[in-house]
Amino acid sequence: MEKLLQGGNILLGVCYYPEHWDKKLWTDDLLRMKKNGIAAIRIAEFAWSIFEKTEGVWSFDFFDDFLNYTIDNDMSVIFCTPTATPPAWLTHKYPEVLNADINGNLINHGERRHYNYNSPVYLDYTQRIVEKIGEHYGKHPAIIGWQIDNEINCDAPEFYSESDSKAFRIFLRKKYMTLDTLNDAWGTVFWNQCYTSWEEVFVPRKTNKNAHNPHMMLDYIRFISECACAYVKLQSNILRKYIKEGVFITTNGIFANLDNHRMMNESLDFITYDSYPAFAYCLTENQHDLNNLKDREWSRNLTEIRSISPRFGIMEQQSGSPGWTIKFEAPQPKPGQMTLWTIQSIAHGAEFVSYFRWRTSVMGTEIYWHGILDYSNRDNRRIAELGEIFTKTKALEEVAGSVYEAAFAVIKDYDNVWDTRYDAWHRRLENASEIGIFHASQISHTPMDYIYIDDLTSVNNLQKYTVLFYPHPAIMTKERTELLEDYVKTGGLLIFGCRSGYKDKSGKCPMEKLPGFLRNLTQVDVTDFTFIHPSEETVVANWEEAEITVPIFNDIIEPLGEAKSLAFYKNNYYAGKAALVCHQYGQGKVFYFGGTFSYDVMRAFLEKLGIENPNKDLINAPECCEIVSRKKGEKKYIFVLNYSKNAVSINLKKEMRCLFSRKKVSGVFELIGYGTIVFCLD
Repeated sequence: MEKLLQGGNILLGVCYYPEHWDKKLWTDDLLRMKKNGIAAIRIAEFAWSIFEKTEGVWSFDFFDDFLNYTIDNDMSVIFCTPTATPPAWLTHKYPEVLNADINGNLINHGERRHYNYNSPVYLDYTQRIVEKIGEHYGKHPAIIGWQIDNEINCDAPEFYSESDSKAFRIFLRKKYMTLDTLNDAWGTVFWNQCYTSWEEVFVPRKTNKNAHNPHMMLDYIRFISECACAYVKLQSNILRKYIKEGVFITTNGIFANLDNHRMMNESLDFITYDSYPAFAYCLTENQHDLNNLKDREWSRNLTEIRSISPRFGIMEQQSGSPGWTIKFEAPQPKPGQMTLWTIQSIAHGAEFVSYFRWRTSVMGTEIYWHGILDYSNRDNRRIAELGEIFTKTKALEEVAGSVYEAAFAVIKDYDNVWDTRYDAWHRRLENASEIGIFHASQISHTPMDYIYIDDLTSVNNLQKYTVLFYPHPAIMTKERTELLEDYVKTGGLLIFGCRSGYKDKSGKCPMEKLPGFLRNLTQVDVTDFTFIHPSEETVVANWEEAEITVPIFNDIIEPLGEAKSLAFYKNNYYAGKAALVCHQYGQGKVFYFGGTFSYDVMRAFLEKLGIENPNKDLINAPECCEIVSRKKGEKKYIFVLNYSKNAVSINLKKEMRCLFSRKKVSGVFELIGYGTIVFCLD
């Protein structure tokens, strides 16, 4: 059977639902999959009732039978725990397993992920079914890996049941020990919110304007993450008792209110992602449009995944148009886009790509969420393109095990990520800078990474990058500051944006001069700050010979000690004041910028720091192309992805080997619309 993420190959898979189809289709389906390069299928993530039709009545006959077909047809299997959709008999008999909305109304049976992580009843039933299927299938020869649940925290990243309130109290008692400590951390003296009994503490409930205590909300998100991680670990621990050596455990997707890095480290062998670039083309415009980069935005999502698992899998790769609800209406992938999105995933670190789904469902909620095949089951252009993709992935096998080369990284941490959920100021600044940084990175062909830091991060983790951006870390601690100081003093370049360092771990604002703990490292004094109203004149600053806009929000800063002002505001009431300060700290430098990192600002930083377009001596491509470089030993691989429907000219400045044609190439050539090409510099 096939091995995943072993550094020796790149495999294709598909999501398959044998329970949806007549048994007469199974053999033909598996043979057609194999013919077109599919090596593994994912099954059973919504099949609880197949195993336990009524409470305590177990049967494994259906999947035993189907797995015999997979063995006969040499197909590897990723088996799932089916806990994302508890059966009707369970939710009817034990309604306490259901999640609730913020008003306390139960989320009824009929969709998915309607359970809560903290119901003792649901935890018991989860443990029971995972034990049963783990014991029965753990050593099955067809199974190469396991997926836990499906899309943890998708659909419902918030939980408001009675069980959640009880578990929240336990979480808080463990963290704070006493109510006095909790009241102090949450600042409950404000608006007379003081608690005198643990029974008075609940998960968030409906208020007049749903303007909850922000410090409670930060702990509430931490609590949700804790529960989700514990739920995955419960299942992973059970499966580890039964599975064979070399069989992996994963789960799919990255969603809100979840420390995915912790979940990965505690419970998984690697993470898998569900990549749907066609969301960028939804008929109703939505948040997925990063300055009109469209499907190219998914490279940002893949960068997030790579921060969790440098090499990862795609459990659900777009193969047809989505259409579950009006929100998800989008065109079918145009010829070439399915290939483009697959190579996009591989370029960013995927060594397994599984398509959703084999055949479009003819029943149920997802009848408009299209797969490779349509309802008719006849061959179509997408299955033909799948065969072409298989040929390309075979040519890319030597890329497996290579490492993505980033010119810089953006620091993130979950305290600040979660703080943006309920701090509107913080959220607006972070969103603006995330868009600007990614946009500039893509258009300038300057590849980037994300690096998440926590209390266990060492300076060695940071020293992999010569340049780090930490855009707006509102929450800062003494320990995190010391880590950053160690990075800079040993030669690193670190760049902060406005509104940095003004909150403590609980989200309160200490009475300290800004930027708080970062004051010594940055050697700046933030004397004033302001949003820029849309009606106001655009604020600009001079940076050497360049003029840059400083949009949305401005910190007015003064250098301290030997720090130097590099840019000055030209207008508004703070004209002449510093907009950018640089401080030499040990062998490195730290920059404090008094604004957000818009596209123009970020392009200026990339140029002046000397890291823009690190592959410019090897290749030249237009802005509509993404350039990704990967390294493996002495070999360098260059991916070029054309997101335009039009053909473009590429100039290869050194002779390289084209992995698809296996020929040495150089000079100017044409890359077709939605085309991809990969070179190797031996």
